[in-house]
Amino acid sequence: MIKKQLWFIILCLIAVIWLVPLYSSVTVSLKPLAEIMEGSVLELPKTLFLGNFTKAWNAGVKRYLLNSFIIVFPSVIGIMLLSSLAAHALAQYKFKGNELILMGFLVFNLLPQQILIIPLYRLSHFLKIYDTYSAVILYHISFQTGFCTFFLRNFMRTIPSAIMDSARMDGVSEFGLYWRINLPLIIPALAALGILEFTWIWNDFLWGSVLLTSDSLKPVTVGIQNLQGVYTTAWGMQNAGALMAVLPTVLVFLFLQRYFVKGLFLGAIK
Repeated sequence: MIKKQLWFIILCLIAVIWLVPLYSSVTVSLKPLAEIMEGSVLELPKTLFLGNFTKAWNAGVKRYLLNSFIIVFPSVIGIMLLSSLAAHALAQYKFKGNELILMGFLVFNLLPQQILIIPLYRLSHFLKIYDTYSAVILYHISFQTGFCTFFLRNFMRTIPSAIMDSARMDGVSEFGLYWRINLPLIIPALAALGILEFTWIWNDFLWGSVLLTSDSLKPVTVGIQNLQGVYTTAWGMQNAGALMAVLPTVLVFLFLQRYFVKGLFLGAIK
């Protein structure tokens, strides 16, 4: 009993420590600049000041949010489509180099992203897609497809081969096996991966700042750093912008949480 209570206290302390930055961001976003400079960031605001949210929205956050959606949705759709097709081929067909291709997908994802900055920067210039949405979207699709293929391939391997053999005897085409058999059976896994990919791509800062220079194209994670003056930083406005940037990922997780948990547990059980 004492051990359980001790663990409960430890977990509560960890939760409090984890929530302190979020709490300070909320309090700062609800204060005018003068009040922020006078007191501690942990102090509650004397009066609720919502002007920071209005200023951040009008200063460009609405455009940055739209840019993030323009980047995230095609990226997630492309990743899910290509990885599910690749996983189907690697799981259902035995051919020379099958395992080597799978290991290649895995090894590529173990590379630190920072070592790819110069090659991808030069490649995007060579392809004439630098400073366009396409540069960031194609990067995310190419880099994340490997991990998703590895995950989905292992998931598809658990589907009994007898189902595929029966479908072939009924005249189902090879693409039909993917579209009508495999894809419906892996929807929980696709949902879990979709949520993870949406979160990872939405929160990306590195490639949005490397491959995009035009302010009108920047995603929200990169754009909110522009919410400052030449000699001073508008802390309240920046924190308000950061909170608005976090909101979409929180909503996606809250509304699709049951699919996320179901996909992870189903894969673990199998």
